Amino acid sequence: MSEQNIRETVRERYAGAAKRSQSGGSSCCGAASASDCCDPITSNLYDANQAKQIPEEALKASLGCGNPTALAKLNPGETVLDLGSGGGIDVLLSARRVGPTGKAYGLDMTDEMLALANENKRKAGALNVEFLRGEIEHIPLPDNSVDVVISNCVINLSSDKAQVLREAFRVLKPGGRFAVSDVVTRGEIRPEIRKNVLLWVGCVAGAMDEADYRGKLAAAGFEEIEVEPTRIYRAEDAREFLSAEGIDADAIAPEVEGKFLSAFVRATKPAGKDCCGPTCCN
Repeated sequence: MSEQNIRETVRERYAGAAKRSQSGGSSCCGAASASDCCDPITSNLYDANQAKQIPEEALKASLGCGNPTALAKLNPGETVLDLGSGGGIDVLLSARRVGPTGKAYGLDMTDEMLALANENKRKAGALNVEFLRGEIEHIPLPDNSVDVVISNCVINLSSDKAQVLREAFRVLKPGGRFAVSDVVTRGEIRPEIRKNVLLWVGCVAGAMDEADYRGKLAAAGFEEIEVEPTRIYRAEDAREFLSAEGIDADAIAPEVEGKFLSAFVRATKPAGKDCCGPTCCN
């Protein structure tokens, strides 16, 4: 699938999720039917207290695989950027944590999601939130302008993940933090197994191997790189989806167990003159 086709596929799924949320349905990774739903990934990511803080439509539109706002350290007065912000759930939660002296940006390429996010912003009365239209490979913010970059199961959908990470590095201030939830793989996996399972886990087969993720972060200039598993998926979790695709979940289970996971990925942009990245000392 070409880069343009991948982008259009993602755009269509996000647009569909936004429309379903506004009509009272849930996103479920853009599933057209229950058999396509990847609920073990997207369900139960936000606790009851967090759910009360945001409009219901924002929660229904979530396509995430984790909860970066619960794991990332955010301080009052900081500026946060959410890559692929969707209906705005993580932006609105972040805005509360950085407070009125801080700022929370959301970046999304889908008009339907941006419209939903701005409506959710209005309902939440969030004055320190701004949603931007654009692609995560080309962030419309200046160098060294944000303290924290977050994202929730979106970077894996990009066809140029190295470019996304370079852009995240560019917009972070020296000493800034990268703190995202994403789907990753671990260890050697046959290509056909990877393709079938990632269509379920990530809705678009694109997750990186954990070691590759670390390598791309380092190449972008990041330090203090950590990959912390938050959910590990089993063949049983995907049984219904795999069966609909004509795949025997029991047969592939030994090649799946422990190799597909949601993870919290942390890294830091070096501070000061010791910085070794391509843009941080400009």
